[in-house]
Amino acid sequence: MINRDTLLCMSLAGRPGNFGTRFHNYLYQKLDLNFIYKAFTTEDIEAAVKGVRALGIRGCAVSMPFKEVCIPFLDAVDPSAKVIDSVNTIVNDHGRLTGFNTDYIAVKSLIESHQLDTAARVIIRGSGGMGKAVIAAFRDAGFKHVTIAARNEKNGTALAQQYGFQWRPEAEGIAGDILVNVTPIGMAGGAESEALAFSSDMVSAASVVFDVVALPAHTPVINLAQRLGKKTISGAEVIALQAVEQFVMYTGVRPDDALVAEAAAFARAG
Repeated sequence: MINRDTLLCMSLAGRPGNFGTRFHNYLYQKLDLNFIYKAFTTEDIEAAVKGVRALGIRGCAVSMPFKEVCIPFLDAVDPSAKVIDSVNTIVNDHGRLTGFNTDYIAVKSLIESHQLDTAARVIIRGSGGMGKAVIAAFRDAGFKHVTIAARNEKNGTALAQQYGFQWRPEAEGIAGDILVNVTPIGMAGGAESEALAFSSDMVSAASVVFDVVALPAHTPVINLAQRLGKKTISGAEVIALQAVEQFVMYTGVRPDDALVAEAAAFARAG
């Protein structure tokens, strides 16, 4: 039952989705927590962030295009967000707003849990907001041989210089052991939903394929990699892991792995 003591958590996105709402509310119900979660969009990010503080909203997930522009309105920025100048989570501690980046935390955790070889040659396709989190996570995990393949030369070269990596305008023709897609290629409902983020030749030559696209969990390039017997890491793993880190920050409760899997499956089905 919602009452005066119910704590509100929320998300801010240019195009709000259902995953976070279904994921968090499922866990609140299963764990009998007096919280509720609601997705929003806004045309006034300053007023929206001030509303988080003024209304005592416990936590706020932040998606594009607000991950960078929200930062001036926060009181503090955690190292997870400072390293990439991008916030995807705001935590409100009695009126003090701190920005975190659980995308970075999730990707770095997956690199470690999948025991990826730091000597491997990595190709990261894309240079957008999520790209920053992925590039920084690979750098901080100890990878040295990384190429950023991005058509946006300004963003691509800037990120390459910032993190000490190489930039190329296209991924094709570059030798890579670990292929990472941080573009919308393969995303359900998108213009390139049926396209491969990397060519079949590149996938055949690689050992690991990592696609941050979360919907669907099995993108065309992940399906191809699995048919070829490659190790895969899916965006479904990323989105669930970053969401559970947000959940812990908001509630102080860490659900067990089985319950997280249940919540993620429920959220993807909506």
